[in-house]
Parts: sequence; structure tokens; C-alpha cells
Amino acid sequence: MAFVPAPVIAQRPPRRLPTFTVTATIYEAEARQTDSEPFVTADNSRIPRRHSSKMRWMALSRDLLKKWGGHFDYGDSVRVTGISPKLDGNYIIHDTMNRRHRHCMDILAAKSEHLDEMWKNVKIVKIEPQWRAS
Repeated sequence: MAFVPAPVIAQRPPRRLPTFTVTATIYEAEARQTDSEPFVTADNSRIPRRHSSKMRWMALSRDLLKKWGGHFDYGDSVRVTGISPKLDGNYIIHDTMNRRHRHCMDILAAKSEHLDEMWKNVKIVKIEPQWRAS
């Protein structure tokens, strides 16, 4: 019996998703920073009373959301880099920023964390869901 090599299967390289450069800030669930219902986000998610930045929820400026012609949608997971080792990581989009902001993101944090900063040149990229058969 002769040896028959396995057929070569061409693999496509992984699709490269667009990376966006934004300015990142912190927001708290309070009426002066949001609206009259600070514990309800734009996608109707409810922010727990005892939340922190460890929840990894974020708001995006309208120019980045699909509803207004952008690339991201509510519920999308986003990889954030360029803030700090403590705050870089994966976030879920749940909210929208005021219409005056462009190319911006807001990280949800608790008032007790005292995070009052702004970071420029932060990179965000959508994370494609990894589906597995069960």
C-alpha cells in the first residue's frame, strides 16, 4: 500500500477588525452625569446599586454606535487598551454618551472609587464572539 499524503487545506488568516482611537473618561450613575434615571442605561440594562468599575460596563459616543452610523452596537464586547493595567480589558457597551461627544468612551465606576481622570489615545476594538458547539 502506497502512502497518500493528507490533502492541504488552505486556511484563511483571521479577519482583522478595525481599531479606533478614543478619549476615555469615567462616569458615575448619578443624575448630574447621566439623566433623570441614572441606574437605567440606554439599552435598558439596570445598574446595580453597589456597582464598581469591575463590572466593565461602558458608554460610547454616538458617532461610534451603529444606530448613528458607527461600528458598535449595544451588547458588543470591546477590548480596551491604553488606560492603565487596572482598567484595560474587556468591556460591554450598555450606554450612550451625550451628543456633544465624539470619538469618546466612558467607563462606569462607583463614586467611592474616586476615579476622575481622562485618557487620550485609548484603543478600542470589537471582540468577535467565539462560538462553540456544545
